[in-house]
Amino acid sequence: MKGSKHPRNDLTINPSGNESIIDVIGRVEVSRRRFIQGSASAGALAAAGGLTLSGIVGTVEAAVAAPVVGIGFESIPPSLAPVADKVTVPAGHTVKALVSWGDPIMPGAAAYKADATNTAAEQAMQYGMHTDGMHFFPFPSRGQVLNDRGILCANNEYTHEEILFPDGQVGASGYSIEKCRKSQAAHGVSITEVRRINGNWSVVKSSIYGRRLTANTPMRIAGPAAGHALMKTREFNIAPTGSVATGNSTDGFKAFGTINNCAHGITPWGTYLTCEENWNGNFGANAALPAVTTEAGKLYNRYGVTAGGFGYRWHTVDPRFDLAVNPNETNHFGWVVEVDPTDPKSVPVKRTALGRIKHESAQYVVDRAQNLAFYMGDDEKNEYIYKFVCADKYNPGNRAANRDLLDHGTLYVARFNADLSGSWLPLTPDSIGLDGVALRDNPNFAGADDAEVQAKILIKTRMAADAVGATMMDRPEWTGARPRLNGNDEIEIFCTLTNNDRRGTTTASSNKVDGSTTAASARPPVDAANPREDNRYGHIIRWREAGQSVLATEFGWDIFVQCGDTATTKTAKPTNDYKGNINDDPNGSADIGAPDGLWFDWFGRLWVQTDQAGNGTGDWVNIGANSLSCADPVSKEFRRFLTGPNKCEVTGITMTPDGKTLFVGIQHPGEDAVAANPTALSNWPASQWATRADGTPLPGGRPRSGVVVITKDDGGIVGA
Repeated sequence: MKGSKHPRNDLTINPSGNESIIDVIGRVEVSRRRFIQGSASAGALAAAGGLTLSGIVGTVEAAVAAPVVGIGFESIPPSLAPVADKVTVPAGHTVKALVSWGDPIMPGAAAYKADATNTAAEQAMQYGMHTDGMHFFPFPSRGQVLNDRGILCANNEYTHEEILFPDGQVGASGYSIEKCRKSQAAHGVSITEVRRINGNWSVVKSSIYGRRLTANTPMRIAGPAAGHALMKTREFNIAPTGSVATGNSTDGFKAFGTINNCAHGITPWGTYLTCEENWNGNFGANAALPAVTTEAGKLYNRYGVTAGGFGYRWHTVDPRFDLAVNPNETNHFGWVVEVDPTDPKSVPVKRTALGRIKHESAQYVVDRAQNLAFYMGDDEKNEYIYKFVCADKYNPGNRAANRDLLDHGTLYVARFNADLSGSWLPLTPDSIGLDGVALRDNPNFAGADDAEVQAKILIKTRMAADAVGATMMDRPEWTGARPRLNGNDEIEIFCTLTNNDRRGTTTASSNKVDGSTTAASARPPVDAANPREDNRYGHIIRWREAGQSVLATEFGWDIFVQCGDTATTKTAKPTNDYKGNINDDPNGSADIGAPDGLWFDWFGRLWVQTDQAGNGTGDWVNIGANSLSCADPVSKEFRRFLTGPNKCEVTGITMTPDGKTLFVGIQHPGEDAVAANPTALSNWPASQWATRADGTPLPGGRPRSGVVVITKDDGGIVGA
């Protein structure tokens, strides 16, 4: 989820003699098909087709009830090149603009200026750039929740520097601390009160809840890594005109800012979780980085930290982001950050117990015994899927009792076995690595005691996962838990695996057990969970916890769908025909690639968003622009619900409790435009509407990421 800034059928099509995923499934005995254990009888298996792949899938589907609300729209056509600069939804639905980059969201905020002359201070009170994961928190009223008023929390992942400033990132005026501060202010989280009056949604600009979290917002560090030496940085006084060193060090319990906020999560006690993803790209160094033989250099290497970063230039004017001056600052990022949207004075908390990775999302599940777990992906090629299990139970009757649940528990990483079973491997001091050595004795995590070892494991989560032999995945992104409805009691988690063009390519290599692999550099062979070489279109995997408990250390899994282009003319490879196996009618009518956002609505329907080039060219000539599809988790039928404007990503989705308003994010429309012609590739949303949903004028001047609201014309549930 980052556009160009991202460090980027029952029939087998495998003539090589090497096993494909179909072959693997075909040879698995019934007793080993863990995904369907406990939910399907032998009679059901026979009735569904026996031991074939379709038989297994049919049995799984027969064992679990369908969503309580179905898919009631016809799939819309793809938006092919030249991609229309608008959002399209099915007949019977209406889409309108709710809020866009630069809109004021709190008292005293300035209006958006189409020429990008808003200052850094003004941007810090306006909706941030490049919206991403989001959640709608409805206000309570008389024991119920409202469907027409609430708080919309939305991540602002990154910035398009060329359109953020009138003359571009550098331009005639050069790069300055003012430009840096504006870029930092456009990152983070936007907390916005929204309400519907007379059927029209609007932002409540006078709301006490309106709030921005930016790259400079004070935060607290909590959990096992808090206070560790690697969390202590140079202390700066952060002012609009610069960051001035005080000569002191921080104590490892406080931090400033949250950046590259991608997907998200929520907690059952009503807080928002913002997940820090490609934070490495915001850093740089005005001198050479330390050698990879040093602790800092090895850590930078494993997380993709380089002297040049992604080209933000913050480090050239803000020493806090210059690793030559402040080498531990990177360790303050890569966390899940908990935010209370109902308390504007609350301090966000970086919860270190959930590990430090390129966090994509954090999906919670509470089991029948009130045990609580969060499922997370690390969004980079060849990275891992994680689970954090809280040490204490969730208390639904006492919100205060849950406040520190995220500070105590066990972090696990997933291993997917070829027999469709899986294991959760704990990342603790006594965990034994593939080399036969406990993590406490691994030099990467050596410490004075187990408390220090655990802190290092969490700061160096990727390296710990390397050591224990987790399964390298094809860019694990959003996770989603299927609602337990209609008699479905299974804990079933889905995860998008967006793509991996290094999978199955030569020369084969894997992440090294000693944690020394450069981020995203390995070329792993195909395996059962990632069965396609050159996996450009991605897939979605799902698993079920054993015993319907989040405490389980074993699970069963399968591949929910392989994405692709039915009409592709690409030359097939031994394990990849690039066509996928999407179930749609007619065949090819709902093809997608690069699945990214994934979310279950309250009614059990699965919504999938995509993140590819977005301009309908190259590998996407038949698939077109990025899109939002709705899928039935039982039948696996997909239908395309929404297509986005040119060169955007469709990301972020949430819904009112009654299902009658759907909020969807549109990120980086017109990406790659230059300052001299900011609307060359898109002028969305002004290209589609003259006014917002509430009837107020919608200025353009440059493309603006933002959130749209979608309703059904008959007042019913969206998509039904």
